[in-house]
Amino acid sequence: MAELIEITDAADPRLGDYRDLRDVQLRRLLEAEHGLFLAEGEKVVRRALEGGYAPRSFLMAERWLDGLADLLAGTDAPCYVLSEELAEQVTGFHVHRGALASMHRRPLPSVAEVIDGARSVLVLEDIVDHTNVGAVFRSGAAMGIDAVLLSPRCADPFYRRAIKVAMGAVFSMPWTRLPEWRGALPELSAAGFTTIALTLAEDAVPIEEAVEGLSKVALVLGSEGPGISPRWQAEADRRAIIPMREGIDSLNVAAASAVACYLTTRALPKA
Repeated sequence: MAELIEITDAADPRLGDYRDLRDVQLRRLLEAEHGLFLAEGEKVVRRALEGGYAPRSFLMAERWLDGLADLLAGTDAPCYVLSEELAEQVTGFHVHRGALASMHRRPLPSVAEVIDGARSVLVLEDIVDHTNVGAVFRSGAAMGIDAVLLSPRCADPFYRRAIKVAMGAVFSMPWTRLPEWRGALPELSAAGFTTIALTLAEDAVPIEEAVEGLSKVALVLGSEGPGISPRWQAEADRRAIIPMREGIDSLNVAAASAVACYLTTRALPKA
């Protein structure tokens, strides 16, 4: 069972994992250095544990202890108990979802491991907004996508905000980072996937047409604004567009991913 440790000082060094959670740059450095990530809220913490991630510690207000007793009973990690006011001083925001947990990261699998047995894959190029990355994971998981690959410059799916938006889908969806992006699409094509770039290119066809008759698909999504790089647009096997009402030329990448995933997974033959 977790050891309950009462904390009365916001400067207590044992709370280092939870400091300044709103400072993205600082958190990126700290979490990379210590190999950790933060899960926020009862549901997300549970999903992280169910996904096999080991806790370093927990932080929660006393009023949440009873509701999370079963979760704490299954671990030896310390649980730091403090007032909600003190928790806000430490983290930089009001902790209202019941719990925070600092979790150990695991080494990322290889691309070959992630795509083994997959029929549908999302490939993200330079999507740097954590909220968008989390939303794409959530849409992909909900629509039945098998895996996600991220270019080296994509935002961290295990950043607290991304995890929260994804509602823990990052723990169940196989994913990894591409070692480098230059040869990524041809390598996926060589592995049997038809790579389809979502783009406004002149030769783009409606996505329903692009995915028709395929057995393995890799949907390629780019960042807000710039979209997919010219190189990836040229190297994709096909280019596709989501048809829209006249005068509207694009969707937010999170919304576009949901539509594209829905249409793609329903076009693939049943396993």
